[in-house]
Amino acid sequence: MAATAPLTASSSIGAWLEHPAGGPLIRGLLAQSGTDEGTLAPLRALPLQQLVALSQGQLPQAVIDDLVLQANGGVAPVDAGAEEGVWVEHPVPGRFEGRTVIVTGAASGIGRATASRIAREGGRVVAVDVSADRLAELASALPEAGIVTVTGDITRQEDVDAIVAAAGERIDGLANVAGINDDFSPLHETSDAMWDRVIGVNLTGAFKLSRAVIPVMLAVGRGSIVNIASEAGLRGNASGNAYTVSKHGVIGLTRSAAFMYGPGGIRVNAVAPGGVATGIPFPPHVSEAGRERLTPFQAQIPTLATAEQLAASITFLLSDDGVNINGAVLPSDGGWDVQ
Repeated sequence: MAATAPLTASSSIGAWLEHPAGGPLIRGLLAQSGTDEGTLAPLRALPLQQLVALSQGQLPQAVIDDLVLQANGGVAPVDAGAEEGVWVEHPVPGRFEGRTVIVTGAASGIGRATASRIAREGGRVVAVDVSADRLAELASALPEAGIVTVTGDITRQEDVDAIVAAAGERIDGLANVAGINDDFSPLHETSDAMWDRVIGVNLTGAFKLSRAVIPVMLAVGRGSIVNIASEAGLRGNASGNAYTVSKHGVIGLTRSAAFMYGPGGIRVNAVAPGGVATGIPFPPHVSEAGRERLTPFQAQIPTLATAEQLAASITFLLSDDGVNINGAVLPSDGGWDVQ
């Protein structure tokens, strides 16, 4: 992007930093929060707008709008969309036509992006989350998609039964996206409550819902399940004990099911995200020992992805484009796993 080109919310953070007007504005904003541009290194390829989601409510939209005005002499330029070299989502019309897909964690982040993409590609989505209000927002954003919303906790069998009932007689796909972070605690600090909750949501919930949909898929001889693992499922230095164990377990769940049900026409794969710009909160009390040990390694994350970029990986494996792929763990992490 040329140094004198107008800056918009769709311009990359790297373009803002390199711009003669935008650079000082961004550095000034960082200085107010006590940080510097080094903290943005993994974010340089993302649009400036993504900072709103990443901030977890700390950075309001009005600040981004004001930065755009200041960078352009008080005039808001026409936002022509992403600049050259910035990834843009390209939905495939009809890719999920006639298919019913259950998506958990669908009210926000990766789950919402996945549900939205499937719906825009013609699929019937059964969107599951614990937040009824945010599920309603998803459905209202795509009024013609006919999204079926189910408010429920995937660790509760009665809620799992309600999800399957809402899907009806046909279930073509399942995206087990729902997940929570741990508090970065090493094993000797991990409480029973933290262990039980993280294992319950991240692993047991995926197990319960997969167990419920597999008989429906076996009855017709086809189906696709995608579980969300993590970079923490591939290494030991990406998160705390409970989260790391849960995501290693998700990979085991994936590979065992792929082996068992492949002959029955069911493909089971996993996507392992690295850093994702979704702003998913951590528990209020993060382990200082864990944070100190993990921070140098987390600083090596090459780049953060958007929720929409993860949805592209997930929907690829869910769709018929993933034919002949079974039992795979796809690192969608910007290359972090090869470092």
